[in-house]
Order: sequence, then structure tokens, then C-alpha cells
Amino acid sequence: MIIGCVKELKDYENRVGLIPAHAKEYINRGHEVHVEAGLGLGSGFEDALYEEAGCIVHTNRNDVWEIVEMMIKVKEPVAEEYPLMKPGLILFTYLHLADNLTLTRQLLKHEVSAVAYETVRDKENQLPLLRPMSEVAGRLSIQEGSKYLEKTYGGKGILLSGVPGVRGGHVVVLGGGVVGMSACKTALGTGASVSVLDRNLDRLAYIEDVFNGRVETIYSDEQSLLEEIARADVIVGSVLLPGEKTPKLVRREHLKLMEPGTVLVDVAIDQGGCFETSRATTHSNPIFLDEGIVHYCVTNMPGAVPRTSTLALANATLPYGMLLANQGLDAALKSDEGFMLGLNTFAGNVCNKGVANALELEFVDYEKCVKTMQV
Repeated sequence: MIIGCVKELKDYENRVGLIPAHAKEYINRGHEVHVEAGLGLGSGFEDALYEEAGCIVHTNRNDVWEIVEMMIKVKEPVAEEYPLMKPGLILFTYLHLADNLTLTRQLLKHEVSAVAYETVRDKENQLPLLRPMSEVAGRLSIQEGSKYLEKTYGGKGILLSGVPGVRGGHVVVLGGGVVGMSACKTALGTGASVSVLDRNLDRLAYIEDVFNGRVETIYSDEQSLLEEIARADVIVGSVLLPGEKTPKLVRREHLKLMEPGTVLVDVAIDQGGCFETSRATTHSNPIFLDEGIVHYCVTNMPGAVPRTSTLALANATLPYGMLLANQGLDAALKSDEGFMLGLNTFAGNVCNKGVANALELEFVDYEKCVKTMQV
């Protein structure tokens, strides 16, 4: 298979979808790899490393799009890349289509076979390709939340860790999944007090056990939510419904319950966000204030630490990318039910129920698509 990778075009997105060591693995198995010049510089991988691995390096990114059969990326294509997509192209990347009708329509128009990292499941029904970035984002949520508590940015002027004789800040985490666990771990490390809300009692029991009672676990009902956000200094939104839009847990009227300068970190912003007042921001303009509350809603948070993020993501995606390259799309998807769930669009159809429901589009089963093409 002819495989390609180009530089990401999102604001301050320095992660790269394919590292030199893994490009060499594809080449060693008989595949051809084309990359854009300067591809890995933001993550510390120079062109010479790709050349040494056996890649063909292009100065024009359009040439890579034109020749490849599978494009491996980190983030979804942006508007200037839409015309470069073509029928039958396998696009393997994060897509988050549930909150992006424009991109979805472009993938359908160009009949792209889009496999989304965030909806792939493993044998334990977990999200193996989302997990590494969730771990990074969870840790970063506390790092960023702590920063924007500074008065300079409109925060309360609180040091999250506190100092001897002065109480530290309080962090409230909404959702006890991978992001939530990582946020709890990092927040505890700063010395802050931490509470986590979730509706899964087994998950809350697990968190209670793992952190030996140092994290306060609370069942997430309306009253508990309101009580917790009222005393929070940093609120991390980490609720996820794979492939679907995130529910708005914190509504506009709730902002009045918070002290001015409270920081909201919406890790779920890629899927629409779990705060009603959230809107997507970028690394170059990461925050905004709404009713005195600081909102951090960067859609590609792990891009802030590209070296760590790139290596973590590449390690997770390689086995699946290799499966696609070695077996082709049809055989690869049919060999693994969880991998099949990663298919979001195919032959002009939406093949993921969550995405179809979120965007109010028709869902068409993959097998039905294939049969239609064969007729």
C-alpha cells in the first residue's frame, strides 16, 4: 500500500501521525511511504530521519495527498485540505465528526473511507487509540487550569498547591474515565483537594480504591453537581460518549454559582464540550471570559506537548495502521469488530451510528454499502 503523512495545519499542532521508526516498519513490510518535508520538525524528527528510514520526501504536500492510498494523520483535515481528498482514500486519524457537519459532508462528497481513532474499540470494549491522548489531556487539564487561575488571566489568583499555612485550591472533575483519572492523579500531585463526579458506581469505587480515599467520589446528580461547582477553583469537563455529542452538564445559569475567576477546562470540546458556554479555542488564543468565568477550550490540547503526545499516539496506532496496510480496508475491518467501529464514513455513507445520530444523518451499515457497490 502507498502510505502518506503530511504536516498538521491546525493552530500550533506540532504532533505528527507517523514517526520515522514506524515508517521504516511499513517499508520493511513492502509498503511505500511518502511524507511532506518538515513533517516531524515540531516533534523533534528531522527530514533526514525519514529519508534514512526509506521514505520519499516531498516539498509539496499536495503531491503526497495525490499519490497515497492511506493518509495517516493526527487531526481532522481542515478546509484547505478538503479538495485534496479523493474517492477510496483511507483516512486514518482523529475526526470527532459528531460536532463537525461540514467535514462530514466533505468526507461523504469525496467518498473517503474515514477510520477515526476515537471510535475504535478493543477486546475489553475500551478506546485504545483515544486513551494515550486522553491521558495527556487529563494531565494537561490541571497544568492549564493551574496557570489560568493566575490573576493575570482573569483567574482567582490562587496557587493550586497552596503553601504552608494557606489552603490550596479545589479541583472538580466531571467524569471518571481516562481523562478524569489522569486529571485526579495530577491534581493530587499539586497538593490540591479533588472531587470527581460520575454516575457509574463501580467506577467511583475503583477511583476510591486507587487513590486510597484521597479523591472524594460523588454520584453525579443535579444537586451534587451544583454543590461541587459552587466550591470549585478548577472544573475539568471530561465526559465522553464515543462518537456522539457530549451532554451539556454545566449550563449558562450555573456560572452564577461559581466565584469569579473559576477556571473551566473543557477537555470534551472536540465532541461539542460539556459546558454550555464553551466554544472552541486555539493554543494561540486559548481562553475567554464569560460572566467572569475563565474558559479553556483548546481542541487539540495534547498538541502543546508534541514530543510526548506523538510518541504515545504513534505507539497505539501502529498495529491498527499496519493491519490496514497489510490486509486492506475490507479484510482489516472484518478481522476485528472493534476496529469496524472506527469506520465513520465509507463510499459516501455514514457508517457510525453515534455520528449519524449526532448529525441527524442516515446511518448505513458497512456491509450494506459494500453490497450496494457490488450491484
